[in-house]
Amino acid sequence: MAITASDVKQLREMTGAGMMACKDALKETNGNLDEAVEYLRKKGLAAAEKKAGRIAAEGTIVTQTEGNTGVILEVNCETDFVSKGDDFQGFAKTIAAHILKNKPATTEALLDQTLDGTSGTVKDAATALTAKCGEKVDIRRFTLATLNNDGILGAYNHGGKIGVLVELETTLGAKAEELAKDLSMHVAAAAPKFLNAGDIDEDYKNKEAEIYKAQLIDQGKPADMLDKIVMGKLNKLASEVCLMEQKFVKDPDLAINKLVANTAKELGGDIKVTGFYKINLGEGIEKKEDNLAEEVAKMTGKQ
Repeated sequence: MAITASDVKQLREMTGAGMMACKDALKETNGNLDEAVEYLRKKGLAAAEKKAGRIAAEGTIVTQTEGNTGVILEVNCETDFVSKGDDFQGFAKTIAAHILKNKPATTEALLDQTLDGTSGTVKDAATALTAKCGEKVDIRRFTLATLNNDGILGAYNHGGKIGVLVELETTLGAKAEELAKDLSMHVAAAAPKFLNAGDIDEDYKNKEAEIYKAQLIDQGKPADMLDKIVMGKLNKLASEVCLMEQKFVKDPDLAINKLVANTAKELGGDIKVTGFYKINLGEGIEKKEDNLAEEVAKMTGKQ
């Protein structure tokens, strides 16, 4: 039967596949739209399977809050170009909203859940987007925070590259929102590793001590002075890696613990910072380094 332009257009809208792929699918299925969709799914899924081993180090970080619940989600793809596209950005926001509503315990549990508004799983949706955009789409990780009625969440997202949530326990409600926002921005900029000095574990201290000692030896410091200098550096460690001990990025003369205390006094209530979460896009993913000279050599056979 004849394949019309409107048939191709309709199939493209239904599947997001390319024009020629839709035309071929309709030819293979004698113009049956439902069979053509299935045909493209099979082709698309097969193509997506081949992309599963690719490195997806680009992507986006989505930060969303609803009431006392917040989520930071990292979704990866292979190129910055795809990460900025409406399809990819819309998908990431949809998954974040799904997490807020359904509260999966792990990424694996999330992937197995039925995606709201569809008959397929979250994993199926990621595979379908992989087929559509031609790049591996990977829902890598998320952090979900839920507070009680006396808590508020601060949230900050830095251009889809960094996502932060900060938990405050307070009787001030919305009055403390500005502080929560400021603390979230501070975490994004200062990258604390612990909340308080007492949270620094011994393994971390020992590793830092080894690094300090190696640096001092490299600098030619006297051997009998090493332990004393290392101890001095460890005493300052909290001010570098603990949120409550750090200097506020907006006012370096003010430590975070003092900022919180001053704000609580000014607003007439209690404020306690109980936790924070931060995700950096692509952190821990080993990106593939392309060597142009090697690629040219392979193409020309000169290697």
